[in-house]
Amino acid sequence: MERTSRMDHTLRIGETQFFVRTEGKGMPLLLVHGFPLDHHMWDDVLPMLSEHHEVIAPDLRGFGCSDGFREVVPMEMLADDLDALLDALGVARPVIFCGLSMGGYIGWQMWKRHRDRLGALIQLDTRAAADTEIQARARGVNAMQTLAAGMKDVPKAMLPKLLGESTLQTKPEVSEALSAMILRQDPRAAAAAQRGMAQRPDVQSWLPEISVPTLVLCGSEDAISPPDEMRSFAEAIPGAEFVEIEGAGHMIPMENPAATAEAILLFCKQIGIEEV
Repeated sequence: MERTSRMDHTLRIGETQFFVRTEGKGMPLLLVHGFPLDHHMWDDVLPMLSEHHEVIAPDLRGFGCSDGFREVVPMEMLADDLDALLDALGVARPVIFCGLSMGGYIGWQMWKRHRDRLGALIQLDTRAAADTEIQARARGVNAMQTLAAGMKDVPKAMLPKLLGESTLQTKPEVSEALSAMILRQDPRAAAAAQRGMAQRPDVQSWLPEISVPTLVLCGSEDAISPPDEMRSFAEAIPGAEFVEIEGAGHMIPMENPAATAEAILLFCKQIGIEEV
């Protein structure tokens, strides 16, 4: 197909300014980034996906080139932001929602709060269970440390968890790109999102009710949301498909972009919502 040119949009919704990148045409594919990142985590898959879809890649509230800082940003607020953003872009038809990690937490809320928006759901390297009390407390501590010290120590702490051993050993360019992306985020956004993730609900009871076509993707070396855990919650969603991406950890669009894009496009084709 003839692909439309890439466009960068700055949208003011209420008092908040959002950045969003769009490219391609066809069934809208909404790419929602993880923590503490921005739309650039999709850079390696966006060209492949936009050959078949109108790809919409926003910066969430406070991240990248978006503002709208809060003390706490619940996942529900981020889902509502995306609903308003789609309105501002004039996207009236249902979208394929594709979220990674924190983006996946937002995906559950999109289904709960704005399910008319969803034509399909793609969850990458994420969880259905809520934080334990210990995990939630740790997020609160991390939020305070980030506000006090900034982002300078965050890559060193996070990269060994975010990236698979294969990537850490053989793809230094991925580590460098991910580190640079983390370092340019605003500490206020990181702290607010940590607090929001700490209070997110356990959605495991929702899974049997999800009726839209669903794909669950997981890196074979993901230590944060391991394949066994993700396969288990995928099995609770009626008709959901589970695919393991080899040689990748938690950041599959950056670690193995070709396999990630291929899995997404094949899923969309199989369920009959790919438009070329």
